[in-house]
Amino acid sequence: MSLSRRQFGKTALTTAALATTGVAAFPRAAWAANTAYVFAYFTETPNQSASNYGLHLAVSRDGLNWSPLNQNNPVVTPTAGEQGLRDPQVYRKVDGTFVVIATDLKGTNFSSVSQYLHAWDSVNLTSFTNYRRLRMHTTGGHTWAPTVFRDNSRGQYGIVYSFNTGGRDILAVNYTGDFQTVGAQQTFFSPSFNVLDGDIVVDGSTTYLYYKNLGDGLLYGARSSTGQPNSFTTYTSGLRQGNSIEAPLLLKTNEGGWRLWGDSFSPVNNDYYLWTSSNIGANAWTVAGQRDYTPPLNSKHGSIAGITDAEYTALVSRWGLPSWVRLKSYNFPDRFARHANLVGRIDPYPFDPHQDQLWRMVPGLADSAGVSFESVNRPGSYLRHWDYAMRLDPNDGSAVFRADATFYRVAGLADGTWSSFRSYNFPTRYLRHYDYLLRVDPISTATERQDATFRVTS
Repeated sequence: MSLSRRQFGKTALTTAALATTGVAAFPRAAWAANTAYVFAYFTETPNQSASNYGLHLAVSRDGLNWSPLNQNNPVVTPTAGEQGLRDPQVYRKVDGTFVVIATDLKGTNFSSVSQYLHAWDSVNLTSFTNYRRLRMHTTGGHTWAPTVFRDNSRGQYGIVYSFNTGGRDILAVNYTGDFQTVGAQQTFFSPSFNVLDGDIVVDGSTTYLYYKNLGDGLLYGARSSTGQPNSFTTYTSGLRQGNSIEAPLLLKTNEGGWRLWGDSFSPVNNDYYLWTSSNIGANAWTVAGQRDYTPPLNSKHGSIAGITDAEYTALVSRWGLPSWVRLKSYNFPDRFARHANLVGRIDPYPFDPHQDQLWRMVPGLADSAGVSFESVNRPGSYLRHWDYAMRLDPNDGSAVFRADATFYRVAGLADGTWSSFRSYNFPTRYLRHYDYLLRVDPISTATERQDATFRVTS
């Protein structure tokens, strides 16, 4: 099951304009131009060791590479119902403030059925108020993966969610003006096959609905000229990356392009993929290279909203950026530098324990102008070379150890926007991977330059 997300490009509307014209005329809110993004999600790893069913947030300037806030800990957690959430939706209302709604479910016990959604209000996502649960129906069907859109013809918001009735999986909708009370449940999208995980974006006069077809396991896009229940027609081919995928996350970027995220749970759980398009109506999605994006660490079934520069700054000030970094391989961008059995290597992520890839990049032990990599889950141990092979050892205080564990960060040898790391005590050698093992070697060929190039990310 999934989540929801969507949202806004730039707008120059003013609060005064909304007050005089009426909010129903505007599908987007009145605030300064968006320049960044916030991602809301919960966390899981393949063996569930890092699972946390509170609301997590990450921020990004480009909407592609994400920095978790609050050290990737939740910023708020439900206190009623299942006392956990999945599929959080962060949505900016027409007054410029946010509402957060989410599935009332903790963990993976999908047989547990709730009639409710969690809900909070927030001015700028630095605090969350008025926690409540919204009762969406009175049946025994589940209430999963909410998504919100503005229906200007009604002057209300539609809350669309996955619902099961009579053995059929459909998308249902309740309308609301204030997210305090909701109208009666209606059928929103019920084709001849079962569906799950709807996500909606209104763009001009067209409403786009992306969903998962449970019959073939693919993601599809549908559209409607009215956005009304039972008015959508599927217009795209099926999409999938990985073996199994769900939770389409449709976003119109601040620059006007389109991105479609999908959450893959096979062959391993918790693997986000991305498509891009310059024309949402053309059925022309292009697979994005994993070199170009890094989802929030351990993120599942989330949502994305555009935010202003002031909101970005406030979020970072309130919750803080990570105290650790990850090193992403340039030529194997699904792999990250980690220690495994005290050996330095690059492995495809997700893996457990996920902390093996987390490093505190500290001033160099031998020269503070350089850097050293201290393990987060083995504090006091550092990545160092021994006979040119990289391994994780505790700092023994010796000059040799300090030298072996120190590197100079330079522009990436294969891409100057990335980074490479030159050895302190063997200055003709660089940190690189060979057969997925980390080493320090001299670099001469194009392949070796790629092996020695990493993105420092969180």
